[in-house]
Amino acid sequence: MTEQRDAYPGTDPPGPSDAELLRAHVDGDPEAFGEIVRRHRDRLWAVALRTIGDREEAADAVQDALLSAHRSAARFRGDSAVTTWLHRIVVNASLDRLRRRQSHPTVPLPDSGRADDTPRAPEPAAPAPDHDTALVVRAALADLPVDQRAAIVLVDIQGYAVAEAATILGVAEGTIKSRCARGRARMALALAPLRAGDGDDRHDAAGNRTGARRVPSGSGVTGPLPSAAEGRDDR
Repeated sequence: MTEQRDAYPGTDPPGPSDAELLRAHVDGDPEAFGEIVRRHRDRLWAVALRTIGDREEAADAVQDALLSAHRSAARFRGDSAVTTWLHRIVVNASLDRLRRRQSHPTVPLPDSGRADDTPRAPEPAAPAPDHDTALVVRAALADLPVDQRAAIVLVDIQGYAVAEAATILGVAEGTIKSRCARGRARMALALAPLRAGDGDDRHDAAGNRTGARRVPSGSGVTGPLPSAAEGRDDR
């Protein structure tokens, strides 16, 4: 079987492949697994953060996943790239935390009443438009069902091919396409007020809108805001 190079396209690292490093780790090399983590931790962290939407929970999910991968490396059969295997473990750990959080939601503490004459801190300044847009986009992503969110994160945010996302999530490619389509449609509805704004829209001479507001980079979702038509696209 031909060994798969595990780095992302155009970024092959010098030295041993991820698969070679994983074998070295299994054989007792104390530095090999740390090198794999160093190569891919940023991307693993990004997947966990966008899937969960909470920095502390994402950090815990990545830590749990890497500990699991470290312990179970000997069972890696090499039927996928090491990065795909790592992402599957990270995504599963993230989804487990999401489902536990949804089954045990936290209840916000009631606002403690204060006398009317109690000095109050000044109200914070209104958020900048881009920041406000980013919050709405993140909220729309967080409101998606867990399975749809995971598919959107992998395909639309992290840029994985549908086939690789299907391998990571352990489902058929058609399932990934369906989840992405339904997730885009739900997000399009949630983001409709942003698309209706005139701020960044472009119009042709007849007054028809030819462009859409773009999502600020801080939101984690790049490119134009999804439209209902994009939501129906099955890719």
